[in-house]
Amino acid sequence: MKQKREDIRNIAIIAHVDHGKTTLVDELLKQSGVFRSNQAVVERVMDSNDIERERGITILSKNTAVYYKDTKINIIDTPGHADFGGEVERVLKMVNGVILVVDAFEGAMPQTKFVLKKALELELPVIVCINKIDRPEARPNEVIDEVLELFIDLDANEEQLDCPFVFASAKSGVACLDLNQTPENMQPLFETILDYIPAPEGDPEADTQMLISTIDYNDYVGRIGVGKIDNGSLRVNQDVVLVNEHDPDKFQKVKISKLYEFDGLKKVEVTEAKFGSIVAVSGITDIHIGDTICSPDNPEPIPFQKISEPTISMDFLVNDSPLAGQEGKFVTSRHLRDRLFRELNTDVSLRVEETESADCFKVSGRGELHLSVLIENMRREGYEFAVSKAEVLYKYDERNKKLEPMERAYVDVPEEFAGNVIEKLSQRKGELQGMSMANGGYTRLEFLIPSRGLIGYRGEFMTDTKGNGIINTVFEEYGPYKGDIQYRKQGSLIAFESGETITYGLFNAQERGTLFVGPGEKVYGGMIVGQNGKAEDIEVNVCKRKQLTNTRASGSDDALKLTPPRVLSLEQALEYIDTDEYLEVTPESLRIRKKILDPTQRMRAKRNSNNK
Repeated sequence: MKQKREDIRNIAIIAHVDHGKTTLVDELLKQSGVFRSNQAVVERVMDSNDIERERGITILSKNTAVYYKDTKINIIDTPGHADFGGEVERVLKMVNGVILVVDAFEGAMPQTKFVLKKALELELPVIVCINKIDRPEARPNEVIDEVLELFIDLDANEEQLDCPFVFASAKSGVACLDLNQTPENMQPLFETILDYIPAPEGDPEADTQMLISTIDYNDYVGRIGVGKIDNGSLRVNQDVVLVNEHDPDKFQKVKISKLYEFDGLKKVEVTEAKFGSIVAVSGITDIHIGDTICSPDNPEPIPFQKISEPTISMDFLVNDSPLAGQEGKFVTSRHLRDRLFRELNTDVSLRVEETESADCFKVSGRGELHLSVLIENMRREGYEFAVSKAEVLYKYDERNKKLEPMERAYVDVPEEFAGNVIEKLSQRKGELQGMSMANGGYTRLEFLIPSRGLIGYRGEFMTDTKGNGIINTVFEEYGPYKGDIQYRKQGSLIAFESGETITYGLFNAQERGTLFVGPGEKVYGGMIVGQNGKAEDIEVNVCKRKQLTNTRASGSDDALKLTPPRVLSLEQALEYIDTDEYLEVTPESLRIRKKILDPTQRMRAKRNSNNK
């Protein structure tokens, strides 16, 4: 007999990036009394990873729980970036409803559409929270219309269309149901959750069934499976089996050694949990997302949609440059292999494949941001390695026609830059699908563009729009190959010899283009030290000293004026490198280099590729 558990609500918070999901969760935690009144609380407490805090984005979905009246509300904070869409798809299987957060000024954005579509497909009830109503340019009434139009576009049913709207300022910690009221606290949002989100249903007498929706990893206990108990209950020391809908042969007998429930930001050990609870299970080494924990008498897997396939890949290689091994702690192929395969424990959208070379691994992910976050994490942990330019993954149809991933790009730019952006994206095989006026003198452009057309474009886009443009992309589908795209118009300035850079050499080299290095830096032959103003690569001697004679003193160099070098961030370096170059990544430095360091061999390889 199915029953409802009225003392629990399970919800996910979904939204476009930067619309205030994590700040909203902060306030719900504060106002439900999770923190002591005198406790110092960091902002965006859910973004626990360093990179999440620095960039102000959520990468991994996080679980937390708050109490309101006598009801436990399990909340999952999800990422807003398209690259981490795999996270959102999975966690929605754990919840009975969602809160869709929309910025009161920006309105419905591409990622809002992506995450809402997933929620509507699973027939989850939606509470719309219009956030940032205290922004001076907020336009909540128009945003309501935009959101309802989006629901209609996505074929929402009658019930879903009749969703409640809550108006909030997560930063101030207030919410209200009517714009004419003066909001005081988050109580209206809590009440709406209790009234509108259904309590979880399940059969307490049935055999145990629990779908693993996310995996956590901890060095002490290994893999931790997180999911919602659909039926029955789960106890410590219970004998269960693991089955998987997509892997019919899987039938693994295991024992539950530890069981946790969420309380605030902590995991609390429990001996038993009933249906409807979101719990974490540890002690099962081979547990994966999509596995169902069942009782051995009735092993019935829960259906689970396949995780979206990766669309781009990079080679991760052992660093073999002349400066290799000087700055990193982990430098061998064994270190690199172990670390990449360990990442698969928690990141399901990632693929790691071994190649013919023992020193090279092909790593595939959902986008450039997805892979750059992995590179940044490894670098901070002390790894030293090299990566190649990101390339898209192609598919072939039954007639052996080449297909490539296509993205829908939404670009908001001030009117005067629109022509420039259209021209650049058209060169990168983008097709303009629509053009409309957005708020505040902005033009909104909609493009269908191959994923590889966007590789390395963001930096250029920021320059072209003087930092005022916003570009958002969502994966659309695989479409026919659009032809070759030229990535970079300018060549590179390549160091001629190994040594330390000297002002005199740099001064002569800077006339040729933009330098990436300053004086006193270590360089080696074949390393890229700058960008040429023209299309071809040229070699420069940045280690060249001024020849001394009787009449010239060594001190007369002081008058040379150097332009400050352009220091590339990890993202900019990944965007800059071309197909014949590598980015050398160490905990202290980022260096761009040619794949073939020797100039004669490089010329020969170039000639051979041109003759093909």
